[in-house]
Amino acid sequence: MPDATTRTIEIECFRYDPETDAKPRFQRYQVPFTDDMSVLQGLQYIKDHLDGSLTFRWSCRMAICGSCGKMINGVPQLSCHSFLRDYYPRRVRVEPLNHFPVIRDLVIDQSGFLDHLETVKPYLIPKEEQPLAAGPQRQTPLQMDRYYQYSQCINCLLCYSACPQFGLNPDFTGPAALALLHRYNADSRDQGWSARREVTNAEEGVWSCTLVGYCSEVCPKGVDPAHAINQNKVNSTLDYFGILKFLLPRGDAK
Repeated sequence: MPDATTRTIEIECFRYDPETDAKPRFQRYQVPFTDDMSVLQGLQYIKDHLDGSLTFRWSCRMAICGSCGKMINGVPQLSCHSFLRDYYPRRVRVEPLNHFPVIRDLVIDQSGFLDHLETVKPYLIPKEEQPLAAGPQRQTPLQMDRYYQYSQCINCLLCYSACPQFGLNPDFTGPAALALLHRYNADSRDQGWSARREVTNAEEGVWSCTLVGYCSEVCPKGVDPAHAINQNKVNSTLDYFGILKFLLPRGDAK
């Protein structure tokens, strides 16, 4: 029940059901809120109390799963990490992430991103398989520091929504996938440059990036995909001139 600390804010939601709607529209809702309520909780209030047909993704509510990304007043953000108090008394407009097909309302089709993610082989590729009896492959703190930042990616797709190049060219591998490519290339346990060089060096790989940098600005985990891409532009250039094979610290010269 509303109390003395409760205020009301207007949330304007993008609505579109391709099975019944000729075109998208916006629908406004009056939502009571307190200072601790996120935009996601506002959407949940709408679905639970005002309009059960509103469709959106969410899971953890703790900025970990990455599934609740939305355009909130034109900015790609995690809706669980954005608070209604910061928008009051203005209206909050919630839309699906830019640059992706809409399945329904605020739900986007992620299949294009998942295809790109598969191409970068986001897993360790050892030079040769080691038996379990050999024990763990130990790393120094410095070796871990080389990739740890990029391992924090939660695949929320905010960076893709922020990337103008991906908006113009959906074949661009994109910031998150290329950041994860770098995460494994930089891992001392990995020998996978030769398996990833084609996607790195391709026109749709690192060279499609035009260095806008907004992808790093909107990342909720501080991954800095723009920096990862820039590092692999250097690696791609060295690879083109045949120099990289002499610099790889793990002997992956193929």
